[in-house]
Amino acid sequence: MTTFQACPPTDTSAPSPALSLSHYVRKILAAPVYDVALQTPLQPANALSAALGNQVLLKREDLQPTFSFKIRGAYTRLAALDAKQRARGVITASAGNHAQGVALAAAKLGMVATIVMPTTTPELKVSGVRSRGGNVVLHGDSFPQSLAHALRLADEQGATFVPPYDDPDVIAGQGTVAMEILRQQPGELDAIFVPVGGGGLIAGIAAYVKYLRPEVKVIGVEPRDSNCLQAAMAAGERVVLPQVGTFADGVAVAQIGAHCFDICRHHVDAVITVSSDELCAAIKDIYDDTRSITEPSGALAVAGIKKYVAQTGARGQTLVAIDSGANVNFDRLRHVAERAELGEQREAIIAVTIPEQPGSFKAFCQALGKRQITEFNYRLHPGKDAQLFVGVQTHPLTDPREQLLANLSDQGYAVLDLTENELAKLHIRHTVGGHAVPAAEELVLRFEFPERPGALLNFLERLGERWNISMFHYRNHGAADGRVFAALQVPADERGLVPAVLESMGYRWWDETQNPAYRLFLG
Repeated sequence: MTTFQACPPTDTSAPSPALSLSHYVRKILAAPVYDVALQTPLQPANALSAALGNQVLLKREDLQPTFSFKIRGAYTRLAALDAKQRARGVITASAGNHAQGVALAAAKLGMVATIVMPTTTPELKVSGVRSRGGNVVLHGDSFPQSLAHALRLADEQGATFVPPYDDPDVIAGQGTVAMEILRQQPGELDAIFVPVGGGGLIAGIAAYVKYLRPEVKVIGVEPRDSNCLQAAMAAGERVVLPQVGTFADGVAVAQIGAHCFDICRHHVDAVITVSSDELCAAIKDIYDDTRSITEPSGALAVAGIKKYVAQTGARGQTLVAIDSGANVNFDRLRHVAERAELGEQREAIIAVTIPEQPGSFKAFCQALGKRQITEFNYRLHPGKDAQLFVGVQTHPLTDPREQLLANLSDQGYAVLDLTENELAKLHIRHTVGGHAVPAAEELVLRFEFPERPGALLNFLERLGERWNISMFHYRNHGAADGRVFAALQVPADERGLVPAVLESMGYRWWDETQNPAYRLFLG
């Protein structure tokens, strides 16, 4: 997939939506966000600027009272309600930042707010809503189920449903971020990088910036596995992603908003996608410059700037990143720390074949030279060769991963690069220890399933109903999804039955039977 994608040119035969920008600009200028929100600083990221050769400025929306920009749009939408609507209260569905924004906005305006959240929502976000006066209803394992329930409640109670992004008032509220940026940086400004989920933030920013300073680029940044705006731009219309990654849960949206896309399709200059590892590295970059912890979706813009600079060679430019939020579970930081070095290209994960004989380890370490070993996994296995699972420090400029691989290959080692192999990074590194029984006909699978009390037991019971489980590894790193690596002993004549059984479980899954990391270390 192309990671940096300029948006296709607008069809000049179609009516231009430029006139509607003035409408949004008026709404943005009139948005009453400062009744509850802060004008956040535009802070220089000195270390990142020096590393990239550009001036990088962070728009610190993580400093809002709800630790996210979402309070702007929520308050603008609620403030527009009349007295009768306010008396009936508001309802929304959200797994995070929008929920807290609506709760605080409603409390400020003296309204009752009901927030429907999935049962898998981390306690940090549930308690955040309750502490701001919101009535929490936990319903459904996923956001679509929560949304459907919220819409039913709104209809039954006559309450106003508050959309998280696809609403002109919400877009206008988020657009006040751009108003502040242009006031805070009236001089040189080349591009603004914006995290994208449903599109409310980037639509508001694009509307304001392109009306007042059309030469400034507006660039969206999405996770590689949650790129609904990029997909819509490529198709020329809104599309629904068949699957959505959940690491950056604040932007885990399958379809860009309709109002949002009307603006983005004409006024967003490009879309960049980044990996989860690159997000982890960006979280570390922000911490190094600000000593603050950002949630994965909040670090998207910084990850996008790094990708943009690497791919375009930009130098001496002024680039703004929207640091959009800081609502992250503390437990998730274990995973972030584990993957940040990979995202910075300062670690390589490799599989190496060496002779199964005395002195081989020593010779391999000598072949690495002065490079630091970060991880080393090995277990004795009968045969002439041994397989090592190794982490090695690298540097993207002075000692890139490609150079490490070439050096080892030149010295006669068979090397397999696993740095981009998700199964290897999530599971294999923790399970190196033994191979399958030769007679076992294993089907190897990787799963993600909603985490909730009893979820793992239920998963095991359903998975093992028909076939024997011959291997199992489970991980949860503070996220809403559990990660499972499992093998089933399935006779060859029953392999065709497995997909239907797995689909009936309703979990995301991947067939990893041919994954080289599994075959080397566990197959």
